[in-house]
Amino acid sequence: MADNDSNPIPPPAGDGAADGIDTAADTRGVNLQRIYCKDASLEVPLAPQIFARNWTPQVDVRLNTEVDTLGEDFYQVVLAVTVTSKSDDQVLFLVEAQQAGVFEIKGFGQGPELGALLGAYCPSLLFPFARETIADLIQRGGFPPVLLQPIDFNAAYTEHLRARAAAAESQPAAGNNLN
Repeated sequence: MADNDSNPIPPPAGDGAADGIDTAADTRGVNLQRIYCKDASLEVPLAPQIFARNWTPQVDVRLNTEVDTLGEDFYQVVLAVTVTSKSDDQVLFLVEAQQAGVFEIKGFGQGPELGALLGAYCPSLLFPFARETIADLIQRGGFPPVLLQPIDFNAAYTEHLRARAAAAESQPAAGNNLN
């Protein structure tokens, strides 16, 4: 029977320090524990009449991420995707999916590296699963498939940080009330 050890490379011999190996770096890692669909819904408000007429859809895609701490080194990351298709200001379909994952993240502390992992890396792992869920729901609703384009989560996370910093700068400092 095969050994189920997830790390096929054996640890270095010795205590690490004497070998010139940083043992703290050896404990860093991201392990995906589980991927699951937390919630999914499809609304087709004009069915079945919508299928009897010609329409030219306009598709809007919205993304959001949420992070919950589950315990020491464990996080739930939820990627929420909402796809709305309209024609002549009427909703053809509305699809929402929350693709979630449980990640074990060790050795990154609470700094910017952890933020980048939770805000960009983990959602990028979840996105292909969310894309598949969305495409499946749309097809099951009787519509042609919609293929969501790849997303650069690193760029999106960087933009989020810039927007948050700009918002913080525009807020007046606490205690500077002249009244």
